[in-house]
Amino acid sequence: MAKRRLKNKKVRYAAIGAALATGGVIVTLLPSANAADEKTPEQIITMCERARVLNGKTQSVFDFGGHPIAGPSHESDNCDYVETNFQTFDGPTEKASIDFPNCEPNATEPAKVSITWKATVGQGSGKYTATQQGAGGGLFGFLSGAWLKHKGTTDMTVRSVTAGDTENREVPVGKVLHMEFTPKMQRMTGEWRVRLDADPGSFAVNPSPEKNFVASELVEGPLILPGAAGAAGIADGAVKPVLTDC
Repeated sequence: MAKRRLKNKKVRYAAIGAALATGGVIVTLLPSANAADEKTPEQIITMCERARVLNGKTQSVFDFGGHPIAGPSHESDNCDYVETNFQTFDGPTEKASIDFPNCEPNATEPAKVSITWKATVGQGSGKYTATQQGAGGGLFGFLSGAWLKHKGTTDMTVRSVTAGDTENREVPVGKVLHMEFTPKMQRMTGEWRVRLDADPGSFAVNPSPEKNFVASELVEGPLILPGAAGAAGIADGAVKPVLTDC
């Protein structure tokens, strides 16, 4: 029997290692639980949303649309969001203007053009449906609060931010000019950590140990530059002219 338990633990560790290697969602069960105790990430998120204490705040069932009689009721004792990493990186480069050609057969001089470019970058809002609740409380509120602690971020209720300008450029003979924009992005990773307290049991209820569940979370969004005179912020990034042959 002891050898069989050891074998099961090895299988569990191998599965976690495979998830780490492939960048998959990791669901950790501590202490070890049998198959009946395992939860999907979505189930863990629901347990978190319906925790008695969420990020240090005691919740009523009314906070998540429940009712003492009609339900749903509390599904866990505690849930905390814990940030594990924050990084910046370059987002995908996109074409940000129309083409400006200088391709006339008799052209001999560079063409002077006024080129207007504009780029829109999507704003992250969490990977789970339960976190995408808008500007109010719940899981989305905690994610947005953690996101706003970082320099250069904007409210996650904003779906997108833009960048743009008008520049005077020259287009050489036989070339086509357009502008490209590469946004500067930020990524916050973390975990929703859910706990079910140990139950000492009673005459009619068997005792049960403490159970812990973890679901990973990831939020991405653009780095934001302050807008002029109190206007909305604009997406930070690098813009460059690109020349191609006619």
